[in-house]
Amino acid sequence: MLYFENDYCEGAHPAILKKFIETNMEKLPGYGMDKYCLSAKEKIRAACGCPEAEVYFLSGGTQTNATVIAAALKRYEGVIAASTGHINGHEAGAVEYTGHKVLGLPHTDGKLSASSLENFLETFYGDENHEHMVFPGMVYISHPTEYGTLYSCRELSDISNVCRRFQIPLFLDGARLGYGLASPSSDITLQDIARYTDVFYIGGTKVGALCGEAVVFPKKAPEHFLTMVKQQGALLAKGRLLGIQFDALFTDNLYLEISKNAIETAEKLKEALREKGYRLLMDSPTNQIFVVLENEKMKTLGENVKFSFWEKYDDSHTTVRFATSWATDMKELDELIRLL
Repeated sequence: MLYFENDYCEGAHPAILKKFIETNMEKLPGYGMDKYCLSAKEKIRAACGCPEAEVYFLSGGTQTNATVIAAALKRYEGVIAASTGHINGHEAGAVEYTGHKVLGLPHTDGKLSASSLENFLETFYGDENHEHMVFPGMVYISHPTEYGTLYSCRELSDISNVCRRFQIPLFLDGARLGYGLASPSSDITLQDIARYTDVFYIGGTKVGALCGEAVVFPKKAPEHFLTMVKQQGALLAKGRLLGIQFDALFTDNLYLEISKNAIETAEKLKEALREKGYRLLMDSPTNQIFVVLENEKMKTLGENVKFSFWEKYDDSHTTVRFATSWATDMKELDELIRLL
């Protein structure tokens, strides 16, 4: 069976496993106070160009989204996101479980636009009854988006300007950030993200780590944020588990280097799909490829290949997703292409 179902099928990059073995018997403080967590934080600050940034390590993406959003919002506020945003569709209502509503807006290929965001906020505050409504207290975007698409630096800047005009924080979900940064189509850097957002996270789970995400507040975290992390069950007693991983990923540019493999293999797959006459739902420049398959072809292919169901296209076709990763093997990709 070939696995192109997601980008976290594999375990961890060998450099991380090597570091685990080397440090395994060291006795270290808990809860992220060990030397590896402190080293990783310094390396992340340097990579982001934010020497004063506050960095926290959380266990996973859903926990990170729910914790950051709950910590930033007042009890009567909700978070704006694209209707396709991960927090709106694939997190089992984790944000709502914290008592905050997700306010879904229309999107273009998974992206929010500054103009639609501005229109929504102006309409909200222009409504005389807005005191009876859920206040928009934060904007959530992801880079890459759920469709693997990317914001341009100008788009990110424009959204940031709207957020600052209305004095609400901008939160960027970077679960697949490495693949966004590695894409030749991207003109956004970590420094840009730190400049234009109020909080973002660097995804490890999907980009070479066993688990874990690094949350970065370029200026200042909400008060008692670590307490919120623990309350949400996202704080590991053995914080070293995450610190060692991010310390390895941010040594010698490893995070970006291993991300390139996902982009290179995805491009090869897209080229093969086009040559064979398959229909792509959209042109995703990262590691997620959305293909419209005849239902019978999907059933036959599924006997040998794991991929994700995405959505029904019509009565005889289905949109599926193939995902490559930092560890995708070219031989496996060639076999997938042969089966296609």
